[in-house]
Parts: sequence; C-alpha cells; structure tokens
Amino acid sequence: MADPKPFPPLKNDLILRAARGEKTERAPVWVMRQAGRYLPEFREERVMNDFFKICRTPELATKVTLQPIDRYDGLLDASIIFSDILVIPQALGMEVEMVPGKGPHFPDPLVKPEEVHTKLKESVDVNKELQYVFDAITMTRHALNGRVPLIGFVGAPWTLMSYMIEGGGSKTLSKAKEWLYKYPQESHELLRRITDVCVDFLVGQVRAGAQMLQVFESWGGELGPHEFEQFSLPYLAQIATRVKEILGRDESVPMTVFAKGSWYALDKLAVIGYETVSLDWTYSPTAAKAVTKGRVTLQGNMDPSVLLGGDEAIVATATRMVREFGSTGRYIANLGHGILPSVPVEGMELFLKTVHRVGLEVAAEEKAKEIKSDMNILG
Repeated sequence: MADPKPFPPLKNDLILRAARGEKTERAPVWVMRQAGRYLPEFREERVMNDFFKICRTPELATKVTLQPIDRYDGLLDASIIFSDILVIPQALGMEVEMVPGKGPHFPDPLVKPEEVHTKLKESVDVNKELQYVFDAITMTRHALNGRVPLIGFVGAPWTLMSYMIEGGGSKTLSKAKEWLYKYPQESHELLRRITDVCVDFLVGQVRAGAQMLQVFESWGGELGPHEFEQFSLPYLAQIATRVKEILGRDESVPMTVFAKGSWYALDKLAVIGYETVSLDWTYSPTAAKAVTKGRVTLQGNMDPSVLLGGDEAIVATATRMVREFGSTGRYIANLGHGILPSVPVEGMELFLKTVHRVGLEVAAEEKAKEIKSDMNILG
C-alpha cells in the first residue's frame, strides 16, 4: 500500500494529458531504459552493487531512477522506476542472474510442461514477493517531489514465458515456440498464470504511487499474426481490462502497450483497453496514425541507434519524427526501444532538446493555422 503521507503535487502532467488524449502545449518525451546502463553514474553504482540488488533495495532503485531526471533537468517529462521485467519469474520461484556482458540468465529454465507445477509456485503473493518494488515506487514518488510523473511497468506474458523457457535471450526463441506448437494447452496455462501475477503486480504499483503503466511485449514480433492473436493479444487485453476493473475509475491510470515488431497487430492493439500504443522504429508515423485513427495516443519511435550517429543524424531524425507525428495531439516522443548502453550522454541530451524545440515550433505552427482558420470562418 502507498505511504500514508500525501505525495507532493505534480508540477508537470504533460505525459498524462497526452495519454488521455488531451491537447498539449508540446509533445512530452521520455526514453525507455533512461535510468541505467548508458549513464556513467549508473555504471559507478553497478561497480558497487549487483543489478538485482539495486532492484531489490528501494533506496538504490530510487537513486538510480532519479539519475536521468537530475542529469537532464527539465528535459524529461516522465520517470520510470528502475526495476526489471524478470522480477515476475523470480516471484514465481525461478532463479534469474544478470550476467555482465551477456544479460539475464536462468540456471534452471523450464524444459517440460510438467515443470510448470514443480518449478513454479502455485500462487504468488505480490505484496510479499515484490514489496521491494512497491516500496521503491513510493520512495521515488516522494523523492521526485512532483517534478514529473512516475511510470511503473511489467513484462508481458509471452515475453516472460519466452525467457523462462529459453533461459535467457535468444535469436530464434525456438524452445519457447516449440511449446506453443507442441503444447498449446500447457502454454496457455502458463500464460494465464503469468497474467495473474502481472495484473496483481500492476495494481500494486499504482497503489504504491505509479501514475502510468507500461506493458512490454518485447518478443511480440517473433510471433506471426495468427500466433500473436492466440498467445499474446488475449493476455495483453486481459491485463488492461482486469487492472482497470480492480482499480476502478478513481484509481485507474493511463496504460501503454509496447509490442515490439508486431506491426500487423496495430489495429487490434488500439482497441484492447490501452490509452497509448508504443511503436518501434519500423512503423511510419503517418501509417500508424492512419491505422489507429485517433483512438489511442501513439508513443515512439526513433531507432535507438540514431543516438550513435552524431549530432546531424540525431537532429534530422528527431525533427522528422516529431513533425510527422505532430506535437500537440495524442503523441508521446520516445525511442523505438530501450536506449543502448553505448549511447553518449551528449547524444541523449541533444535528442531531448531537439524534441522540445521542434515540438514547440510545431505547436506554434498548429496554433497559427487554427487562428487563420478561425479568421477565415469569421471573415
């Protein structure tokens, strides 16, 4: 439960208004994985502390979450709690290690369907297993002092299932996909169990102080359209519906879904209960707007590698992105995936400043067009 002490009043609600479809003065901007691996101050913290120790220690998670907010003072319109999508497999009873230079590793992954019952807990009390995340959210919300909203998040069921079976990252996801084709019933059972934990976890994050939520279907694009509709979309829809039902109108917060690579499902993702759909860089903003027809706010979608391409490329690409999406209506600027570890902090800063500058320019142009249109009507 949230700290009984009232949270500080919010000074910048731009991203919340954009997510709700309200007109904004400019496009808000934040970056996936903005707190973490590319920041020298985070790398210093990692020398002293294990990755998951940072996640599990509210004071450290708060410190790291605030690092980009402090470094890019006034340039970011949201913070995202420092955590990891794999805390859910951990809560389910699986061991997960973060191996330097390799990423997540499961020493004992799921191999056969019957292991769902022998290796995983039958039920998960998120208030016991994941209380450290809730405590970090509450602590961070106070430490932000209302500067920007705080985003909570979770990994989507298919993505988490993939990690739990593959034992880490994979180029083919062949083991996880084998389950879908060979053991579809058992796969759905596992996906349902993960979904239940996701729902409880997201509800707990809101009650701890999260003001917006994002669901990461990072491996969505590894499924074909038919498989996505069977093994991903229903669970993404369940999460949005059930979280909102539990929280009710008074507690509900805007929710974002990010299904990387699932371009074929954009029209369906726009109608399953999320206020915002985040896009990777393979989408054309114009085409995405045509498909979604103003039903949701769009988020994204610059290729993170552009931040390695030098000043000219960053400015040109960010400018084109903001102009094509539009600055004041149903748009949140972001990258098309998480920021890369090798990105220089100067590149990130230039990206943020460019989004601000171009966003204000486009907003002024849009306002001028409105005034001219009004004058023509009156004239």
